[in-house]
Amino acid sequence: MSKVKSRECYCYIVECADGTFYTGWTTDLEKRVATHNAGRGSRYTRLRRPVKLVYFENLPDRSKAMRREVKIKRLSRPAKLKRISDFNSQMSNGLPAFEI
Repeated sequence: MSKVKSRECYCYIVECADGTFYTGWTTDLEKRVATHNAGRGSRYTRLRRPVKLVYFENLPDRSKAMRREVKIKRLSRPAKLKRISDFNSQMSNGLPAFEI
């Protein structure tokens, strides 16, 4: 049995042009946002372009990223807005709370 090296993953939230949020996971944030904006990212974002990356979390592997995605999707809109606001505050203060 061979061991497969796990890849670092990200759980992310993008804000769509209509103000709604889309949550997903990826191994390459920049490429994934570009894919969404090219109309190939997901059915949901296809008609809501352009999207803007507003939140991300660095996670050690795919399974943790997928579990985190489900938890974030279950949050209410106000809870997501609070998380995004806190994230932006941390990023503007230069705090290394999230890695990329």
